[in-house]
Amino acid sequence: MVLPRPEKSRTISLFLCGDVMTGRGIDRILLHPCDPALYEPYMMSAEGYVTLAERVNGPIPRAVDYPYIWGDGLGELERAAPDTRIINLETAVTVSNDYEPKGINYRMNPENIACISTAGIDCCCLANNHVLDWGVSGLFETIETVRKAGMKTAGAGRNREEAEIPAVIDLKGKGRLIVFSYGSETSGIPFSWAARKDRAGVNLLWDLSARTVHWIGQQVRSVKQQGDVVVASLHWGGNWGYEIPSEQMDFAHRLIDEAGVDVIYGHSSHHAKGIEVYRGRLILYGCGDFINDYEGIGGYERFRSDLSLMYFVSVDPSTGMLISLRMTPMRIMRFRMNHASRDDAHWLNGLLSREGARFGTRTDIAEDGGLTLLWD
Repeated sequence: MVLPRPEKSRTISLFLCGDVMTGRGIDRILLHPCDPALYEPYMMSAEGYVTLAERVNGPIPRAVDYPYIWGDGLGELERAAPDTRIINLETAVTVSNDYEPKGINYRMNPENIACISTAGIDCCCLANNHVLDWGVSGLFETIETVRKAGMKTAGAGRNREEAEIPAVIDLKGKGRLIVFSYGSETSGIPFSWAARKDRAGVNLLWDLSARTVHWIGQQVRSVKQQGDVVVASLHWGGNWGYEIPSEQMDFAHRLIDEAGVDVIYGHSSHHAKGIEVYRGRLILYGCGDFINDYEGIGGYERFRSDLSLMYFVSVDPSTGMLISLRMTPMRIMRFRMNHASRDDAHWLNGLLSREGARFGTRTDIAEDGGLTLLWD
């Protein structure tokens, strides 16, 4: 589909990506690693994840500077120059030892927060299933550290009221971007993590019902002004598999139809999923992981979770409608983002076109390996 393009000054551009998981093995190679102790059934030290990755792709440097993990991604961000940059930060940023007995716990030392801010991130969405891995004390330290580093947060707080507050990003004459962050139990978030009136936690959706859509609509209408673009960050669904439940599709559609949401930013899956453009609005059902320490972990190779995408979205703020979506294929190797090979870019192109067929979307691959979304 080709739409008339508004003047660039009248478009809003944003960077989105899959889950940013800078704990465990990633934290170990940064300048100020945490205590490596883990409480997992099969791994007792974060060093083990570095060792696994090195067995696959060779030695990984230690005490790396903060831009290291972003690798070639920093150049892509500079070239695209988006108006704002949003991530799902799926790691507790803390030295707390109050670990939750849940099997897998992600933690990054607060002294390493520059590995996030170095990429110019504006907002960290926190409604996910790892932000409370190291207890309420870890959550408080995460929020404080991120905010002190000059980034906004959404999706978690000291009580329900704070957890529900969206991040409001002023786009310097282009209006505002409003980011709401929600988590679903389907992603593995325990119901006990839900923020309450007098209890810290995450902004948890109790279900994907019409009542929940109405509640979100009330929140959106309380803050949205003319020219604002609203993003709903949704941490939902399982880690593996391309199926998108009808319940998720219906919920996404109703958020657009009834709640005033313009962009659905879905994540939790460890690999990219199909993309929909519904009534001119972008729905990313699953962005895949972006930064993680999974290099040496086997068992799901067919999903190619080593491949990531940088999503560069352009939206018309007067309507909230999608103008364009360009994606840059990347590959995680040695805990660093690298440009994907031509073959890998073609693999992702085939994947997105196959999975998008049900929605009337496909991707076109450029000479440089970049992918552009096309829709009916």
